[in-house]
Amino acid sequence: MGGIGFRELLVILLIGLVFFGSKKIKTLGADLGDAVRGFKKAMDAGDKEAVAETRAPVQQIPARDAEFSATHSPSAVTPEQKPKV
Repeated sequence: MGGIGFRELLVILLIGLVFFGSKKIKTLGADLGDAVRGFKKAMDAGDKEAVAETRAPVQQIPARDAEFSATHSPSAVTPEQKPKV
């Protein structure tokens, strides 16, 4: 009970054939196939994006960090360069 058997499926298909026509049924089938393919493609792209986000973060370049800290450290500012309040 509760399941769709062969007879019920056949009746549904015949009603659809009468209601839409054979050409429209073929078009609907092709469109449904394209939609399923597009959905699968989007799911795969989402999976690849999720994997890319879980990779290790990009390492900073030590030479640039040393250069930044040398030019922006408080000891690099001379008394003449300090702003007067």
